[in-house]
Amino acid sequence: ADTGHQTRSVSSRPYYSLPNSSHERRSVLAVTEPPRFHSHAKGKNVRLDAHSRRATRRNSFCNGVTFTNRPIHLYEKVRLKLVAVHHGWSGALRFGFTIHDPSQMSSDDIPKYACPDLVTRPGYWAKALPERFAVRDNVLAFWVDRHGRVFYSINDEEPILFHCGIKVSGPLWALIDVYGITHEVQILDSMFAETMTTARLSTARLSTCLPQSNHDSANFNNNELENNQVVAKIANLNLSRVPGLATDNHIIPCCPNRRPRAQGVPAFLDTDLRFHPTRGPDITFSQDRMVACTNWQESNRTLMFSDRPLHIGESLFVEVGHLGLPYYGALSFGITSCDPSTLRTNELPADPDFLLDRKEYWVVYRAFPVLSSGDILSFMVLPNGEVHHGVNGASRGMLMCVDTSQSLWVFFTIHGVINQLKILGTVQSSPVTVSPSGSPGGSQYDSDSDMAFSVNRSSSASESSLVTAPSSPLSPAISPVFPPPEPSSSKNGECTVCFDSEVDTVIYTCGHMCLCNTCGLKLKKQLNACCPICRRVIKDVIKIYRP
Repeated sequence: ADTGHQTRSVSSRPYYSLPNSSHERRSVLAVTEPPRFHSHAKGKNVRLDAHSRRATRRNSFCNGVTFTNRPIHLYEKVRLKLVAVHHGWSGALRFGFTIHDPSQMSSDDIPKYACPDLVTRPGYWAKALPERFAVRDNVLAFWVDRHGRVFYSINDEEPILFHCGIKVSGPLWALIDVYGITHEVQILDSMFAETMTTARLSTARLSTCLPQSNHDSANFNNNELENNQVVAKIANLNLSRVPGLATDNHIIPCCPNRRPRAQGVPAFLDTDLRFHPTRGPDITFSQDRMVACTNWQESNRTLMFSDRPLHIGESLFVEVGHLGLPYYGALSFGITSCDPSTLRTNELPADPDFLLDRKEYWVVYRAFPVLSSGDILSFMVLPNGEVHHGVNGASRGMLMCVDTSQSLWVFFTIHGVINQLKILGTVQSSPVTVSPSGSPGGSQYDSDSDMAFSVNRSSSASESSLVTAPSSPLSPAISPVFPPPEPSSSKNGECTVCFDSEVDTVIYTCGHMCLCNTCGLKLKKQLNACCPICRRVIKDVIKIYRP
């Protein structure tokens, strides 16, 4: 126990002074009324019960800021029971302390959000409870010690260091924001925490709460949901028909208590394809391995694979389940001949481009349009090797060409904007009709689109294992996709134009290697020049130097 303080009577001791012993701490609680919610200093959506022990947020996801009616002693645990948790919003309860007396606050002083609105003002400290702890009937306890460190625990488990640098030279009131998925909380009777010894502090866990920037993100996402009525919109989403797929009005569950399946998705999906247990260390799976989430803020190594190869003509449907940050981000899709069971977690990099040096066949696509929560993506490999995809039932054309002579697994990474992905299922469908341009009906992803690809071709398919596309102001300096091995017309590595010189040039963006550099440069200068194999527009030709 801490020592060195003059003993005072409990009744005369300030709230911010340290009780000297466990007996004195119990005495403080014996003569102090349990904390309640302040009856006047509260957000406009907060409703209190008759005893001011229970706070409920009505309407919306915000305007739920509350305070305690009295200062909190050092080491006094503010104990909150999560009475009601309603999923559908982003983020959970925010909590902390303030040096400002709520009794002196007007309604105009209380903003919509504790984070970032209050915490950017002097004398307010608060952070978010990680959503994994925001479970109904969980009991959250938090307290501050004499060093200005805030700890919290869930259901009286081991304390977690939550915040540092709290000013403890004066009285502190607890700040509680009934935010996001947290709908109702109840203040329980107080208890005192034991002093954290140096040995115990060294073993205390650090909080996995979101950093301050993600508070803005949750506010952004919730405002998008509220202002644009996204939940209602998705519930009534009318997706266009996927070519070759039957549709009806059957409802297939997606996320619990969320919305019905849209019409663009088949009524009956096979659910035998799941995520493979081999995954990046920052990914967590649901128990059935149908849902993948980033491991809180750590979302660097997020590679995940299908647990079996995707069949030719089989459509895979996945749903974007949640948004993170309101800027570009975040989803990449790929095809590989590598069986994920042969990989180890420590071999999986943050950037799948680092896998291109492996001997297996790898193709990566990154340039997806901006996606919203609830968007449904589909992917299908055609017999000719073309991989087509759609968004919300609308075909977006060809993504890439792949070598269908091998078994092919799909893989994804998610970052930033997208931090959850759900496999809805697969359906074996008839091939789509392919237009001469290589895309069904000619979509925005025809040959005029700027696409971001990376590829390596297996060593059995080509001597060149990696080709890098030129950088430009319109596209990042990344690699174009490579199709399956050259057709028979390019036997012995001869140029398909002059049939004399050796092939040493790759076409950007389609990735075909079928030209010598001389013919490639001549072809590029022609008006509306296109690849002699796939007829896609030639944006550039790149000479390849083999060792």
